[in-house]
Amino acid sequence: MRIVICYPVERRHLDQIQTAAPDAEVVNAGQERIDELLPSADIFIGHAKVPVNWDRVLDAGNLKWIQSSAAGLDHCLVPGVIVSDIVVSSASGLFAPQVAEQTFALLTGLLRGMPRFFRAEEKREFIRLPTDDLRGKTIGIVGMGGNGRMLAKTLSPWEVTLLGTDYYPIDAPKEVQRLMPADSLDTLLAVSDIVILTLPLNESTLGLFDDSKFEAMKTGSYLINVARGSVVQETALVRALESGKLAGAGLDVTEVEPLAPESPLWDDPRVMITPHVGAQSYRRVDDTTDLACDNLRRYLNGETPLNIVDKKLGFPHPSVSWRSVKQKEASS
Repeated sequence: MRIVICYPVERRHLDQIQTAAPDAEVVNAGQERIDELLPSADIFIGHAKVPVNWDRVLDAGNLKWIQSSAAGLDHCLVPGVIVSDIVVSSASGLFAPQVAEQTFALLTGLLRGMPRFFRAEEKREFIRLPTDDLRGKTIGIVGMGGNGRMLAKTLSPWEVTLLGTDYYPIDAPKEVQRLMPADSLDTLLAVSDIVILTLPLNESTLGLFDDSKFEAMKTGSYLINVARGSVVQETALVRALESGKLAGAGLDVTEVEPLAPESPLWDDPRVMITPHVGAQSYRRVDDTTDLACDNLRRYLNGETPLNIVDKKLGFPHPSVSWRSVKQKEASS
């Protein structure tokens, strides 16, 4: 059995994976050799950020399981993989605390006027400008997976009303006043002062936030996107900001990355932009390796890996999500 690795591991991480699968050959391909070595893999752990010839991988017929080191799976869920017998599991929810912190930074930064204050600081202008408050707001979370649930827990002490939509509107967190199905999105948008996107990218969510979705939002509301950039159409977002429909937007992701230098979003003082760093953590590689090894043991014992995804939807069912299973194990 050959396990091919493609995320920024150190020697100790490779040793940890080898211990979890003592009879396997563990090969660290890195981004430089992943396209070359992936056809020979029985198991792939990582995230290829360079083009991969998936037809060649599928024709080789070796690959049986992909453990993504990311929550997003567009890097590997090509049509051929979707219809194949290859098992795919993700890192969904693994970095929920970091995503929640990033969301909180963008949200409070917008509400307290930080983009305008930063611009004034650059000019050495000590000027009081209007600010907004978090307390008392109605916040709609679009996508109540691991990230959405952690975010609800983070925001709940701030005397806010929390609503949510999800493809699986089950087991509503106690912090959420109302959890609705995904097709009730417009209902959530109509009453939310702040809309936070934590939904996955798939065929149904690609370009979901278009002019009609921004029109459905409350005038003067805020949008925070810590999901995937392609769920929001940039031109529609710009129009919503220019028309005054939105009071501001916090973006850790953009439709095209990196964001084009000529994009009007850069110059808008109502917009905060960070370069897709929501899941960054000093423990990221350690946590990823812990998850991979946990799932390796399960896989080699004939058990179902945690975070196994519905390949057509691109995300795991709540019953097999890493965070929910670990929470149940901790409480038992």
